[in-house]
Amino acid sequence: MNRLDAKVFLAIIAAIFFLLSDVISAQNESSNYIVKFESKNLSGPRLGFSYIPGNGELVTKLKEKNFGVVLSQFGWHFEYQIVPETEGPCFVIEVIPLLAGVEYSQILPTITLGFGIRFPNGIEFGMGPNIMATGDKAVSALMLTMGKNFNYGGVSIPLNLAVTTNPKGYRVSFIFGYAIEKSKQK
Repeated sequence: MNRLDAKVFLAIIAAIFFLLSDVISAQNESSNYIVKFESKNLSGPRLGFSYIPGNGELVTKLKEKNFGVVLSQFGWHFEYQIVPETEGPCFVIEVIPLLAGVEYSQILPTITLGFGIRFPNGIEFGMGPNIMATGDKAVSALMLTMGKNFNYGGVSIPLNLAVTTNPKGYRVSFIFGYAIEKSKQK
């Protein structure tokens, strides 16, 4: 990453911690009772776009394959949640396969395994590995994300901003979608 890219990346990380500082401090209550958990499935379609800034190796490779620096994203979000029956944050594990760049008459498949936390007010953050198949080989990266999940009568509408980075460059993505809640008592 060049100096400007590193500054942008650090600014995004600082913004994540700033936005979550009040949420995290509000969760600092201790108790002696055992919390019961419920599992939820919030899988559903996802779409959005990614932007690849700069002139790094990733941008060069994409341009060689006739892709631009803005790519559409379409796919499915498989989400498994563990939610306390009382108030508190839920723990999220997700797998997100996406197809990027269909507007260029080609596709770049990606898959992300994310681990995160969603607070009762809908603020969420997470991270995990990402794999992008560029045709000749697969490239791994680290994905960092934050967002807000809106719930309307059992329909979840997530809005997420993600930064995916590796030594070849980074991507900034905005992804949204919906899911209808499916629950199981534990």
